[in-house]
Amino acid sequence: MKYDFTTIMERNGKDAVAIDGIGKIPMAPTTPKDGFDFIPMWVADMNFPTVPTIPAAIIERASHPAYGYFEICDEYYASIIKWHETRNQVTGLSKEHIGYENGVLGGVISALTSYASPGDAVLLHSPTYIGFTGCITQNGYHIILSELKKDSQGIYRMDYEDMEAKIKASHIHVAVMCSPHNPTGRVWERWELERAMKIFEDNEVTVISDEIWSDILLNGHRHIPLQSVSEYAREHTAAVYAPSKTFNLAGLIGSYHIIYNQALRDRIQSKGSKPHYNSMNVLSMHALIGAYRPEGSEWVDELCETLSGNINYACDFIDQNISGVTVTKPEGTYMLFLDCTRWCADHKKTLDELLKAGWDVGVGWQDGRPFHGPCHIRMNLAVPFTRVKEAFDRLVQHVF
Repeated sequence: MKYDFTTIMERNGKDAVAIDGIGKIPMAPTTPKDGFDFIPMWVADMNFPTVPTIPAAIIERASHPAYGYFEICDEYYASIIKWHETRNQVTGLSKEHIGYENGVLGGVISALTSYASPGDAVLLHSPTYIGFTGCITQNGYHIILSELKKDSQGIYRMDYEDMEAKIKASHIHVAVMCSPHNPTGRVWERWELERAMKIFEDNEVTVISDEIWSDILLNGHRHIPLQSVSEYAREHTAAVYAPSKTFNLAGLIGSYHIIYNQALRDRIQSKGSKPHYNSMNVLSMHALIGAYRPEGSEWVDELCETLSGNINYACDFIDQNISGVTVTKPEGTYMLFLDCTRWCADHKKTLDELLKAGWDVGVGWQDGRPFHGPCHIRMNLAVPFTRVKEAFDRLVQHVF
């Protein structure tokens, strides 16, 4: 490969929550026992150095010693348009459709508060990204969950009858989608999105679509932008993106929305502007420009190949060596969502005991219950393959 996905990057003392937060903050793994180093597999960021064009773009801009008020440059918008044309075959996207968001969750709240009032019900799928649960409930909304169901092949699917019944029963007019889905890793097929959007159209539901994972695609799967599946979807969806998951830029802050309908766009942009917090950082702007260059696209292709190898190894290893634990192979993201229900029952262990046993040997996995997985563990495999192999060797030797 042209780019480096094998070096074990030293992150201690470099402001990384995934490393420096262990044993110190809520939900963090505890410090491992003596003799075990820590393998970060909990926070959803990557342990790979990013594409070199990003630090180059930041350094070039930072070398000019003035960081005052600035205008968003045309290159920023052109980079986003070109990226979506080449990666997702999007046509008709223009500068006016793109708006800045400090973060995807901030964009979700700007959109939600534009079309619903505190106390209203909002439809989400379960399992659910913990960030949605937090930001939506903290702003006074009532979450209605429609549980994803596994088909005969163990693939998570939307339950369309349940979705429609709950939309009608709770008079829901805003839904939050996650595409690709976090934490299950589903990359929705076009027919699945079309059927969901038909339900939303029939019930006059506006959709907020979190597509932050749209570049992290495994084993040849392709992302279908929700706005592309129908005219209703194009006109009634606020899609939120960011380079942060793709290029490990969460610490720089900087997301964006794509909204085609002017009335929808005006309301959301107005809502986002009212607190006077939703302002771009000049270095974040140049980081996105550096990321969305042709080298960035080449780097992402190699990243997805690396992550596919990690995911394939882990799923095969679990299937062959760990009885009682099941996992549906993700099609996107770099997260595993392990169902440990049968293992815990067979061994008379609680999920807390299982989590602690992994942390004791340095496997920094994450409690899946806040994601509505009752006996689940979430694992981040965006680490060099040697670390993946070491983690599972420890788990089978010392934990399972």
